[in-house]
Amino acid sequence: MGDGETETTLTNRQGHPISDNQNVRTVGNRGPTTLENYHFLEKITHFDRERIPERVVHARGAGAHGYFEAYGKVGDEPIAKYTRAKLFQEPGKRTPVFVRFSTVVHGGHSPETLRDPRGFAVKFYTEDGNWDLVGNNLKIFFIRDPLKFPDMVHSFRPDPVTNLNDPERMFDFLSLSPEATHMVTFVFSPWGIPANYRQMQGSGVNTYKWVNQEGQAVLVKYHFEPLKQGIKNLKQSEADEIQKVNYSHATQDLYEAIERGDYPEWEFCVQIMSDDEHPELDFDPLDPTKLWPTDKFPFLPVGKMVLNKNPDNYFAEVEQAAFGTGVLVDGLDFSDDKLLQGRTFSYSDTQRYRVGTNYLQLPINAPKKHVATNQRDGQMTYFVDQAPGQNPHVNYEPSSLGGLKEAAESGKEHQPAYNAKLVRQKIDRTNDFAQAGETYRSFEEWEREELISNLVNALKVCRKDIQDRMIDHFTKADPDYGRRVAEGLAQANAASAADKAVNKAERMGHEADPY
Repeated sequence: MGDGETETTLTNRQGHPISDNQNVRTVGNRGPTTLENYHFLEKITHFDRERIPERVVHARGAGAHGYFEAYGKVGDEPIAKYTRAKLFQEPGKRTPVFVRFSTVVHGGHSPETLRDPRGFAVKFYTEDGNWDLVGNNLKIFFIRDPLKFPDMVHSFRPDPVTNLNDPERMFDFLSLSPEATHMVTFVFSPWGIPANYRQMQGSGVNTYKWVNQEGQAVLVKYHFEPLKQGIKNLKQSEADEIQKVNYSHATQDLYEAIERGDYPEWEFCVQIMSDDEHPELDFDPLDPTKLWPTDKFPFLPVGKMVLNKNPDNYFAEVEQAAFGTGVLVDGLDFSDDKLLQGRTFSYSDTQRYRVGTNYLQLPINAPKKHVATNQRDGQMTYFVDQAPGQNPHVNYEPSSLGGLKEAAESGKEHQPAYNAKLVRQKIDRTNDFAQAGETYRSFEEWEREELISNLVNALKVCRKDIQDRMIDHFTKADPDYGRRVAEGLAQANAASAADKAVNKAERMGHEADPY
């Protein structure tokens, strides 16, 4: 071991000691990540390959086909002011979609009533190729740096020795990750168990950009809001009753609703913000643990989505559907959100591993337009993406022998500028607790009671130092929040001590009296 190392010093798989396992290396503390982030790339690529063959996360899922219908404007303004993406421009224009809903942490045959975020992934088959919007039902996330993602999921998963779920592992991680306090508040409230897939919201979670014809960009967040079916969540007791009789209630609900012609609809909305640092806010707008306040950045409807056809084959469509946050079309772009940039590498890498090198040749993933590429071969190659009249001997570019040619630009490219050092740092405005408190205070009293009850039941098995750290987080969010969790845990701990005393007395009585 090197100087200062012990047997418990964290290293990578090459044995290199890791001194910062919290922050990827970026251009400035807000800026884009760089490809030489070796520790992150090694960590996330190993994580992507941990399970065969089901997804590492989002294994349990259901899906349906439908369409997106554009309104042709954003709010009361022409949408071309903000983006040149073709699918949004014409009122009434319809774009085919496929949506996959999922739970996140648990396996492919786990109950759909478990407390867990829900995946909400939409594949738009646009005239410019596919656009994947990969999100969740909740509008925020547990972490803001992708380097922490494998550790987060590991802590949520069963103990690697006993294979039993252990809340202490989860709260050990969460209590040492204060940025998770806001998401914990949502997940342990009734919002942590949507009633079904039709009656839940969808969100892109991360911040993206829209780019117009002149190359000007704005920051955007995406939201799907249920229309006619409304929003419905479950109390823990309600979920327990459903789970007694049905592990697949949400899949069944979605399938049967579409079969009877009760097609679920969502309004697709965006929040728009100018592309700068916004020092007037008490948080960084690129932070995925935060909500953008709707009084300053209102939800602006840009279209609606309707699901009207069930899959013909679950495996071929739902299971083999492959999404990636890097799958954008012209007029859409990335922000410098660190978690988004980490996801963009990881998601498509996962699909190449899980489904195969040529996963984009499968009908559910293939664009509904002609594809012409010089990429060739690989496992399970089905056809060659070759343009009409292309010289079949030329699989490279540039070429003067009849090969593919670069496309003409459809508008000015967005060119963000950077002038910062390459660093490993947190963003400046973390503000980990304010929005968690606002969310707590926004809940109705029955939702707060359910939140406290769920947290106490999960935390009561944890060591006291873990309980104390979580209580501290909740107190910083809102004093009443922390007080109620602390009181609940005190009562639970006292009841547990009393039960142990009774059991001990009973054992001693049996030992003293052999009859």
